Amino acid sequence: MIRQTAVMRVCISCRKTYDRKNLIKITNDHKQGIVFQEGMGRSAYICKSKKCYSDSKIKKKLQKALKTSLEPEFIDIFKKEITSYNDYPNKGI
Repeated sequence: MIRQTAVMRVCISCRKTYDRKNLIKITNDHKQGIVFQEGMGRSAYICKSKKCYSDSKIKKKLQKALKTSLEPEFIDIFKKEITSYNDYPNKGI
């Protein structure tokens, strides 16, 4: 039987490697626009620690990773979406 390995991704804020299940995925979907935790297209991952998602440069980092400009309303939506996830420290590799 083939054993599957965990899919690892890098947080764009702290640059640590985590299992994909422990990160929040933000995707620039070509049909739906910016979506959270779903969609296909250019994606960026942020760990669930408060330090990373409350970084003052997070908007600039997201714009660079997604290769798009973000609307001012996006940050408000982003903060509401982030608070819906559990805030617990992750241990990177």
